[in-house]
Amino acid sequence: MFERLKALPADPLLGLITLYRDDPNPNKVDLGVGVYRDEQGHTAIMKAIQQAQKTHLSTEDSKTYIGPMGVPGFVDGIKKLILGESSKALSAGAVAGIQTPGGCGALRVGFETLRRLGDDLTVWVSDPTWANHIPTIRASGFETQAYPYFDANTGLVNYEAMDEQLAKLGKDDIVLLHGCCHNPTGADLSFEHWQRIAERAVKQGFIPFVDIAYQGLGDGLESDVKGVRHLSEQVDEMVIASSCSKNFGLYRERTGCLIVQTENQERSAALQSQIQDVARANYSMSPAYGGFLVDLVLSSPDLRTSWEDELNAMATRVKSLREGLLAEIKQRNVSQDFDFITQQKGMFSYLNITKEQVRQMRDEFSIYMADSSRINVAGLNLSCLGYVADALKKACG
Repeated sequence: MFERLKALPADPLLGLITLYRDDPNPNKVDLGVGVYRDEQGHTAIMKAIQQAQKTHLSTEDSKTYIGPMGVPGFVDGIKKLILGESSKALSAGAVAGIQTPGGCGALRVGFETLRRLGDDLTVWVSDPTWANHIPTIRASGFETQAYPYFDANTGLVNYEAMDEQLAKLGKDDIVLLHGCCHNPTGADLSFEHWQRIAERAVKQGFIPFVDIAYQGLGDGLESDVKGVRHLSEQVDEMVIASSCSKNFGLYRERTGCLIVQTENQERSAALQSQIQDVARANYSMSPAYGGFLVDLVLSSPDLRTSWEDELNAMATRVKSLREGLLAEIKQRNVSQDFDFITQQKGMFSYLNITKEQVRQMRDEFSIYMADSSRINVAGLNLSCLGYVADALKKACG
C-alpha cells in the first residue's frame, strides 16, 4: 500500500544546511536557517534558562501529566507578557489559553479551533509570509488567500495596498498578522498601521490572528507588542500564537502558547474547553519542560532581569549587524539601495536581489541564503560583514 506515497522534494531552506555543511570554503557564511547565533556562530543556552533548569531539576519529583492546559503559570505569564499586566481582557477573565508544542502547535490548534466555526471562512496571509504558515493552515482545513504586504521597491510595508484588501473583508475572514519582526522580510507594521487594522477589524468584523515569535528581538519587549495590545483593547475577538523558541532560546523544547480572546468570561470558558479538545485530538498533553522553565524565569525577579538583559543584548547585536552591513555596502558604492536594511526589524531581512544573484553569491562566495534573498541577520558576525558586502557588490554591481 505504501507504494502509493511518493517521495516529496526536500525543504529548500533545510537543504541549505547540507550544502553549507559540505562546503569546504573556510570563509563560508550561513544566513539560511532562522536561529539566533552569537558572534562565534553558537546558539547558546540563555543564562536565566540555565539557572531555571538547575532549579527545576532539583525540585521536580514527578513526571506525571500536567493537565490539558499545560503549566498554568507559564500560560498566565505569556498572556501578561503579550497583552500586558493591565489588559482589560485579562482582568475580565475573557482570555483562554493553552501551552502547545511550539508556536507551530499554537498555530495548528488555533486554526483547527477556528475551523469549528464553519466551512465558509477564509484565512488571509501576508505576501510573503513564513514558509510554514500556509501548509499549517491548509492542514487545518482552510483555504488561504494573500493580501499585499511587502513593497519590493522600498523594502518596507506597502500598507496602502494591504489596507485596500482588508477593506474588502468581513465576518467570514481571518487575517493572519505578524506581531513583530516579520518573517521573512523584516518589514514591520507601524503603530499607526496597527491602529488602522484595529479600526478595520471592529468595523468589518474579521478575526485577527496574530503570530508572535520574536517579541523582544525588535525594539524591545514592550514596544514589540504595542500594536498587538492596542488591537486587543479594541476588538472583542482575536487569536494569538506565541513561540518561546527565539526569545527564550528554547528551540528544541518546543514551547509555545495559544491565546484566544473573546467577549466575556462565559465565552472564554467555552473557548478553553474547545482548544483543549482540539489539543487532545492532536497530541493529548503538551510537553511540560519548557513551560516550567519559562514560568520560573517570568516569576523570579532575578531570573527575569537576567533574561531581559540578555534578550536586550541579543536585539542590540542584531541592530548593530544591520548597521554594520549597510555601512560596508555603502563603502563599496553598491549600485542597489539597501537603506531598508536598518529600517527593518528583527532577525530577518529581504535583500531584494534576484534568485540568480543569490545563486551567484552562493557559488562564488559560499554565502548561503534562501532563494527569495531572505537572510538571517543573526547569522552574520563582525568579521564577515565586509566579505558579504563584497559579494553583494559583485552580484549587484
